[in-house]
Amino acid sequence: MDKKLAPIIVFTYKRLDTLHKTISSLQLNALASESLVYIFSDAAKSINDEAPVNEVRKYLHTIAGFKEVNIIERESNMGLANSIITGVSKIINEYGKAIVVEDDLLLAPNFLMFMNRALDFYERNLKVYSISGYIFNIKPNNDIPYDVFFIKRHCSWGWAMWKDRWNEIDWDVEDFNEFKNSKLKQRAFNGIGSDLSSSLTRQMNGEINSWAIRCVYNQFKKQTYTVYPLKSKVINLGFGAGATHTVKRLNQYKAALDNELKYKFNFSEDIFEDKIFIKRFKNKYSMSTRLWFYLLNKFIK
Repeated sequence: MDKKLAPIIVFTYKRLDTLHKTISSLQLNALASESLVYIFSDAAKSINDEAPVNEVRKYLHTIAGFKEVNIIERESNMGLANSIITGVSKIINEYGKAIVVEDDLLLAPNFLMFMNRALDFYERNLKVYSISGYIFNIKPNNDIPYDVFFIKRHCSWGWAMWKDRWNEIDWDVEDFNEFKNSKLKQRAFNGIGSDLSSSLTRQMNGEINSWAIRCVYNQFKKQTYTVYPLKSKVINLGFGAGATHTVKRLNQYKAALDNELKYKFNFSEDIFEDKIFIKRFKNKYSMSTRLWFYLLNKFIK
């Protein structure tokens, strides 16, 4: 590749089992040996977490296979949202772009190639907000001649962004009072997922601590797009008993990892909205789908 590779930022806490799978899959990527890696290790939130956090940190210092590995061990617990906001800000402002993963993702061998090529291809297209490596199982549309499609919703499971887009995000959501008093804006925000307005409200009420919903809200206001692959380069492993921020049992967002080992991708210069893909995408976040999986997770053991 001609352009400089984006640094990889990894955020981790206490799950050594999934972290090991994340790092191992990254090491198998074609561009791993040429890539800089920054790993942010959050400190234990309670005394019960100290031992697993220490085990994670011990493992971090054994990691090889990359151009350079930089480990940042937090001295106090920041929580996922604050850790990501401060960590990404530090690295993306230094390098102008970044690829971000958390410690519960399994990555395809062409993940880094896809992310770097997409970052280069769409860098100057300000209609593009971010790049996603993940897409849940979705029926292919034979009418799409590209390896990507476009949706106005950022994804936090293996993603990439540029400095200028990241730095424009209003993390304080200063216009929230206006938003909460406008049913029209709430309905519009829910246009790409019935969960969005309620998630933003919960964030602002202090019920959750999410960087991602604030990121998506900023994207909504800008009316920009996330580039999604037709075949997922990411699987989320965080749907188990030790998961911190995901559903503990049934996963409505299952994905099949891309195993074609394709390293050249057909990107579209023009942003297009494929009605079939948008309908299938929105269905995953519909009220009926969310309610169905809620009931399954509540009553099925």
